[in-house]
This record gives sequence, structure tokens and C-alpha cells, in this order.
Amino acid sequence: MGKPISECIQQLSGKDVDAVVKIAFKRRKYKGKQKKDEMLVRLVAVYNDEEEKHHKYITNIQKDVLNAKNIAKLYGTRWDIELLFKELKSRYALEVLETKNVQIIEALIWTAMLTLIVGRRIYYLVKNSTTNSKKMARYTQLRWSKIFVQKAADLLTVILHRCGIQRTFETTMSVYKSQALDPHVNRERFREEWFE
Repeated sequence: MGKPISECIQQLSGKDVDAVVKIAFKRRKYKGKQKKDEMLVRLVAVYNDEEEKHHKYITNIQKDVLNAKNIAKLYGTRWDIELLFKELKSRYALEVLETKNVQIIEALIWTAMLTLIVGRRIYYLVKNSTTNSKKMARYTQLRWSKIFVQKAADLLTVILHRCGIQRTFETTMSVYKSQALDPHVNRERFREEWFE
């Protein structure tokens, strides 16, 4: 009683902690004033043998619903989901969809998901080909997605070559010509009259 959480956890070296604790916090400002408050919450600290440290979670989930180990698994999974959405938005162009057409939005989402699946498959091949366990831990999924997107053209060239298709200047120019065409060429431009 009355001791800081960090001190208590250090004394329990290697053991899990599941306790109700009082935390102090500041509420949002309202009419220029900010109140201090306290509340009772459940603190779960699960010891990770590999990292030799505790992972701490504050939750309102009761003990009879989830035990300490399952809280750690739940919050770990939630973090994986957060990273997955971050990857989809930042690496696979889902942050801003510049269309309101439902079919195009659906196609872009499916394209991003399929790219993610292919990227993850190659990620695991690369990660599992590494025999050094310390190096293996350094292959993070976010870093991998950045490299995968940057080197996707190289991968496409290799795949086309295996299929007997040569990627040449002419084929690249053909793609540029077809993709660069403005589908809205006849649309009236907002500032067209300014340039006449």
C-alpha cells in the first residue's frame, strides 16, 4: 500500500502482477479550468521471459472476464491490428481515397489487402531465411513494408522474366502512355478561363 507501481514490480522479479491501483490524472479543460481526479483501475504486468521485463497494461476488464495472461494477449493483438492499419494507410495508399465511387474504393481496398498478403508472404520468406536470431528480430513489419513498396518494381521485373516476358523501355513507355491519360479530359476546368 502506498508504494509506486514501478517499485512494486521490481521487487516481484519475474512474477506477474494483477492488482487494483489508484491513478491520478487531469481532466480536460472546461471553461478554462482543469480538474485533477483519481480513479481505481486494474493494473496487469505480465513478465516477458525473452525481453526479461514486464509488459504493463491498465484496463477496466474484470478478473472474472479475462486473466492476466489473456489481457496481455488481447492488448498485444490490438497493437498488431493498429500496426496493420498503419501499414495499410501509410504504405498501401489507403490513407486518402480520392474518389467517392464505391466500386473504385472497394477495388483499392482489395488491391491494398492483396499487396499486403503478398508482401507478408515474402517478408516471412526473408525472415525465415535468416539463421541469426538477433538479426531476425530486426526484421520489423513496418520497415519491411517500406522496403517492399520501394522495391516492388524490381520484384515485378523478376516475376515477368520468369514468365518469359522481358520488361523493356518500350513496354514501360506503353504502360506510362496508357496510365497517364486523363480520363476526365473533356471535363471543364475550374480556371480554364484565366489562361485564355
